[in-house]
Amino acid sequence: MLDLETFTYLHRALESAIAPIVIFATNRGRCLVRGTDDIISPHGIPLDLLDRLLIIRTTPYNQKDMEAIIKLRANTEGHVLDDEALVTLSEIGTRSTLRYVVQLLTPAALTAKTNGRTAISKQDILEVSTLFLDAKSSARILTENKDKFMR
Repeated sequence: MLDLETFTYLHRALESAIAPIVIFATNRGRCLVRGTDDIISPHGIPLDLLDRLLIIRTTPYNQKDMEAIIKLRANTEGHVLDDEALVTLSEIGTRSTLRYVVQLLTPAALTAKTNGRTAISKQDILEVSTLFLDAKSSARILTENKDKFMR
């Protein structure tokens, strides 16, 4: 989302004696640098700045990683998850996103509390996952039904 003017400013700041640590996150391939009409560069970052960067390759979370993150987040928020709920959340997360399943924790906890339980169960997760959509599902539904919406 950064343009050539911003990259120029950052490049100058990185030359300073008290240079900040700057972290970029991108999923862009070779593409046009914003603010130009003819500069195509990896990640949309000008080559002179790209030469100064350390690039760290990341990989998507697997189901076991998701389980560990969800368990930690649930503990942090004070929620109790049973094992089936944890597995269900991690399965949903591998199909959608980690952010989505973390956002399901609070409504699932409220559902469990409403049903008189202290621990979140698989049924709570399945119930709230039918009530709330992830971004991919929402976009798919909008695309499939675009003729039903205002333009």
